[in-house]
Amino acid sequence: MESYLEAESHRLLSVLGEKVGQTTAKLNDVGEGKSGLGDLVGRGAGEMAKGSSPAKAVMKVGGGALVDKLKGLAGKGRGRKKTMTVVEDIDIGVPVRVAYDQWTQFQEFANFAKGVENAEQVDDTKVRWKAKVGPSRRSWDSTITDQVPDRRIAWRSTGPKGSVDGVVTFHPLADDLTKVLLVLEYHPQGPFEKTGNLWRAQGRRARLDLKSFRRFVMARGEATGSWRGTISDGKVVSSPEDAERSSADDSEQDRGATDGTDDEQDRDQQTQDRDQQTEDRDQQTQVRDEDTRDAAADGDQEAEQRGVGSDEADAAQGDTDRADSDRADADDSERGKQSSDAIR
Repeated sequence: MESYLEAESHRLLSVLGEKVGQTTAKLNDVGEGKSGLGDLVGRGAGEMAKGSSPAKAVMKVGGGALVDKLKGLAGKGRGRKKTMTVVEDIDIGVPVRVAYDQWTQFQEFANFAKGVENAEQVDDTKVRWKAKVGPSRRSWDSTITDQVPDRRIAWRSTGPKGSVDGVVTFHPLADDLTKVLLVLEYHPQGPFEKTGNLWRAQGRRARLDLKSFRRFVMARGEATGSWRGTISDGKVVSSPEDAERSSADDSEQDRGATDGTDDEQDRDQQTQDRDQQTEDRDQQTQVRDEDTRDAAADGDQEAEQRGVGSDEADAAQGDTDRADSDRADADDSERGKQSSDAIR
């Protein structure tokens, strides 16, 4: 039974230790009687003899001493701080501006990031976070050190249980596709955080939070808000209002350039219209001249035809007159002959 209790103690210590080698060294000390844990093993055996389970016996007899030993194992270890780097990326089916604007709405992280209970925007560069981590709650402050709209956000977080330096960048792949790249440098403090560091829990959490962010923003199709100022070295160098004015000025310049181009195009079109009108008038004048010439030619031909017809009419009238004269002469001759006959 003592052997079993000792093995169970070894297992618990090795799981919560920062390094396997350090854990083994500590357990060797127990086996050689150089550690107070040897006494705990004996007392634990007595508890098991009373009917307690091995795990309960370990926790019951260890008490504060066991916690102190675990803290020692999860401590700094030869004076060096353990740092973990997390690099994760994800493709999101929205424009880069939508993805960026949504990320700036830190208060919305409580709606999709696991464990985040509240995010308060203290000012333009500071955010206060509250989250549930395992059985306990954590709070920390983040300071935005660098922010460029649609490109990157960098920050530094500090709290009683560790610190995080992070940066997220946004890369447009297409009009409706954006790659989000997240890099975190995690500096844990305390046995619980260092144990999570050993298990790479932060990397898994980052992957899941990115997936949750993608689901949240793609389900909406648009950002819930935006903050489009610029921050450099922890100071705001361009406010959202400045960005809006700059964007408005750029739009006005674009409109001016467009209007200038439109005016020039209008003038060119008007010139073309006038040229076309002049050409149309010239064609109409030419048509009228041709019509006039054709009318004159028709008039001459008709007059000529009328002249020929008049001569023929005169000749016909002469023939008629001569026929009438001949008939009159014949009548006169007949009447003279009748008169002569009557006298005879």
